[in-house]
Amino acid sequence: MKLLHVIATPRKAGSTTLQISNAFLFELASECPDLEVTTVDLFHDDLPAAAGTNIDVKYNLMAGIDVDSSHQESWSQIEELIQQFVAADCYLVSSPMWNLSVPYALKYYIDCLIQPGYVFSFNEQGYPVPLVNGRRMVCVTSRGSDYGPSGPAHLDFQEPYLRAIFGFIGITDMTFVHAQPADISALRDGVLAATVDQARELAAAMMSDAAA
Repeated sequence: MKLLHVIATPRKAGSTTLQISNAFLFELASECPDLEVTTVDLFHDDLPAAAGTNIDVKYNLMAGIDVDSSHQESWSQIEELIQQFVAADCYLVSSPMWNLSVPYALKYYIDCLIQPGYVFSFNEQGYPVPLVNGRRMVCVTSRGSDYGPSGPAHLDFQEPYLRAIFGFIGITDMTFVHAQPADISALRDGVLAATVDQARELAAAMMSDAAA
């Protein structure tokens, strides 16, 4: 099984999000000996440009115009990123909540990734048709406050956005593990322990489902 791990936190040591994600990956690897993990570290890897000549190509593709030779070298970097994504069987997105939504590096990655003709197309009526189907995604997040339905802060633009944009390209089997409230010192240790357990149980359940 090929898993693509998209890391959207600049922190390494001390990252709440990665502690939970690493527990998920450890459990998954113990249940799946053939697991292959590829990592995209959005704050440390070089991502292709989503502007300049590449934005011209994007709109040309939407108009049915092929990539010309003068744009091919630059556009090939976008294609490599997309090919890496499409080649995976499942995904793990590790993303803290920043300002009620996702970190800018994750939004930038998504803007590079979501390209017409690669991960979605348009039908004759002009409606988008998803092309990345049959995949599963797990999103691990950490939030300073409680942004769940019963929490005091009802301003979650993170999960709805990720569900919408990845659902747009066909990934509708999505599970979220939210560590919240992660910034309340009296609650943090209990929140972290509970979400690590949840992540481990999720990994075991995924492999059980795959074997059924």
